Amino acid sequence: MPPIILDLQRAIRYAFSDGTPWRSGCVALSVGKILNLINQGDAIFGAVPINWTKIFLTYLVPYAVSTYGAVSYRMSRPLT
Repeated sequence: MPPIILDLQRAIRYAFSDGTPWRSGCVALSVGKILNLINQGDAIFGAVPINWTKIFLTYLVPYAVSTYGAVSYRMSRPLT
C-alpha cells in the first residue's frame, strides 16, 4: 500500500480513538458557546432571526481544529 494511504488510515484511526472525539467535543462546546454569543448574540436574544448554518459551523470549526491538533501531534510521534 502507498505510504500516503497508510498515513491517512493512521490519521483517521487517531481521530476516532483514545478520547479524541470526547476532548474535541468538549472544546467545541465551550469555544462554540462563546463564539455563538459573540457572533449571534442579537439572534440568540431575539433581535434578529437565528442563522442555524452559522451556529452549526461555529461548533464544527473548533471541533475540527481540536481534532486536527490531536491527530497531528500523534502523527509526529514515532510508531511504537
